[in-house]
Amino acid sequence: MGQIEWAMWANEQALAAGLSECGGHGGWGAWGGRRWAGGVLVCLLEYPRSKRKKGSTMERCGQKYLTAVVKVFGPLTRNYYIRAVLHAALAVPAGFLLSTILGTVCLGIASGIYLLAAVRGEEWRPIEQKPRERPQVGGTIKQPPSNPPPRPPPDARKKQLEVGG
Repeated sequence: MGQIEWAMWANEQALAAGLSECGGHGGWGAWGGRRWAGGVLVCLLEYPRSKRKKGSTMERCGQKYLTAVVKVFGPLTRNYYIRAVLHAALAVPAGFLLSTILGTVCLGIASGIYLLAAVRGEEWRPIEQKPRERPQVGGTIKQPPSNPPPRPPPDARKKQLEVGG
């Protein structure tokens, strides 16, 4: 089996946390507005998936627009150590409100998984769109076969001719 890519799991966990933080709060006081803004920040940062080392990566709908934004910030958004610290810092104030406890727990878990991914040397890489190759007419056969197709031995061919003829 291949090696686990931990950042993929952290990405899903952090996106769930961000969506949870953007949800309803007990009020729009000082903490409610800050938690909502933190949730939006986490969602914008986590929506674009990273490209996997091996295999294919399913791109989220509309991801290419946010990928361009995340790429602009370079090492600040590419480095998983920074993401781990950011998510941990955003999780601390959320622990003071009961309505945001789910987001707090999710952010804490995502922070730990991102720290594990960073220790293992993973980093965020954008999914680049490959230019579509145009199929060339008559270009499906690369090289004609060099050997003739297999045939049964001569005595088996004689038996087929006698039975059929």
